[in-house]
Amino acid sequence: MGAPIEELRALAATASARDARLGPYLEKVRTGAYAVTDGDVEALKRAGVPEDEIFEATAAVASAEGLRRLDAALRVIG
Repeated sequence: MGAPIEELRALAATASARDARLGPYLEKVRTGAYAVTDGDVEALKRAGVPEDEIFEATAAVASAEGLRRLDAALRVIG
C-alpha cells in the first residue's frame, strides 16, 4: 500500500475530539456505527457542538477504526 494510505493513517492517529461531549458518540461510531442515528447527531448539535466538529471527529474515528480492522485482517491473512 502506498503513500496515500500512510498519510491517512498518520492523520487518523493524531486526530482527537476537542470536545469531551463527543466521547460517547465517538465510542458508538467506533464500536457500532450501524446504530448511529440522526438523533445522535442532533443531540450533539443541541448541546452546542458545531456540526463541522461532529463531522471531522466522525470521519477521523471511522477512518482510524477502518484502518485498525484492515490491519487486523492483513495480519490474519499474512
